[in-house]
Amino acid sequence: MSFLTYFINGLSLGSIYAIIALGYTMVYGIAKMLNFAHGDFIMVGCYVVFTIVSTMGLPPLAGIVVSMLICTVIGVVTEKIAYKPLRNAGSPLAVLITAIGVSYFLQNAALLIFGADTKAFSSVISWEGLNLAGGQLKIQGVTIITIVVSLLILAALQTFIYKTKSGQAMLAVSEDKGAASLMGINVNKTISLTFAIGSALAAIAGVLMCSAYPSLTPYTGAMPGIKAFVAAVLGGIGSIPGAMIGGLILGIIEILGKTYISSQLSDAIVFGILVIVLLVKPTGILGKNIQEKV
Repeated sequence: MSFLTYFINGLSLGSIYAIIALGYTMVYGIAKMLNFAHGDFIMVGCYVVFTIVSTMGLPPLAGIVVSMLICTVIGVVTEKIAYKPLRNAGSPLAVLITAIGVSYFLQNAALLIFGADTKAFSSVISWEGLNLAGGQLKIQGVTIITIVVSLLILAALQTFIYKTKSGQAMLAVSEDKGAASLMGINVNKTISLTFAIGSALAAIAGVLMCSAYPSLTPYTGAMPGIKAFVAAVLGGIGSIPGAMIGGLILGIIEILGKTYISSQLSDAIVFGILVIVLLVKPTGILGKNIQEKV
């Protein structure tokens, strides 16, 4: 039963990576940029929930809703102020460096407001979970809810993209911004909506992550953000199902690697996967090979 327990825990961790990776992959697929500050939106969302639930004593649901709203506003404002002026910059490095700058800004703002001390995050999920096989297999409530929430988010996103006017606009912008603009699609509004959705998802991922691993610092979102980027690349960055598949695979490999190989090498294994993917199949599992026009 121990292998099955670790496998389910890997699915849970992978689900968190998948939700974060969805933000990466949507922004890259539509705005064609890597938002390396995305991981820090997770940290912001966690601090908002921590403040509302643990400090103000309000219900966890209120904390989650406010956290999603604040992360959405921060994501949209960041896109307007920091990324939009560089959208037509000649080198993609300008946007990449700006994203790293935004990441450090958010981390240092959190240091200034909340301090460097590790905060004990109270789980927003009170359900203890299930005992199966006569008590030999115990699945925690946060594990089950994390997996279910990630699947619901995937289904909702797929429905939104393919069944709504705004989703169709996202698809058009992802294919060709110029042609989409000529067809009457507001490209700026579409990109802002993408950042809003991705940032709200980061808040949800942060709450689930800190509920499972209850410690919070200004650097909480840094490493999971980078690992989620690896998951997005593994699944094929720009592909929503790919982000989910990549996240789940990465989470399972990390937990099993930590258990059966070495806990100290788990991060090395994750980044080793990134190197192998880039060497063997740079487009990822579901990524498209796009030919550049000359």
